[in-house]
Amino acid sequence: MMQGLKQFFKSLFMLELMKGLSITGKHLFARKFTLYYPEEKAPISPRFRGLHALRRYPNGEERCIACKLCEAVCPALAITIESEQRDDGTRRTTRYDIDLTKCIFCGFCEESCPVDSIVETGIYEYHGEEHGDLYMTKEKLLEIGDKYEKDIAAARAADASYR
Repeated sequence: MMQGLKQFFKSLFMLELMKGLSITGKHLFARKFTLYYPEEKAPISPRFRGLHALRRYPNGEERCIACKLCEAVCPALAITIESEQRDDGTRRTTRYDIDLTKCIFCGFCEESCPVDSIVETGIYEYHGEEHGDLYMTKEKLLEIGDKYEKDIAAARAADASYR
């Protein structure tokens, strides 16, 4: 009986509607925050996962040993790796492709890599006008890694000190 009476008064005075309107009123007259994007950049999390890159050792040799762990762990099946054995007995990739239209940027590939070869950088300003533009080949990934190696190494060192 008491519960029914409470419900009657709530509906009679439209308490839920008044609560909703008070929240709307608070936000309606609050100071607005505007970011003028191309000139101003918003801070990004240190754990942000952006554009992929393949890294090299300081002597210029690519780090990837073609273990294919990243391909196996990718939930979106966005990574394709082909490899062959070199003259010295080591395996290296002949093909390393990532389809960014499939990728969900989960970071599993980065975490599974035993030699820190594939990384997700903090780069978020990239786009593609066609499907092929977002299909990252080994050459594109190595080029990104070479271009941003200093930033990647600094981020890795900061992340290691954070843990």
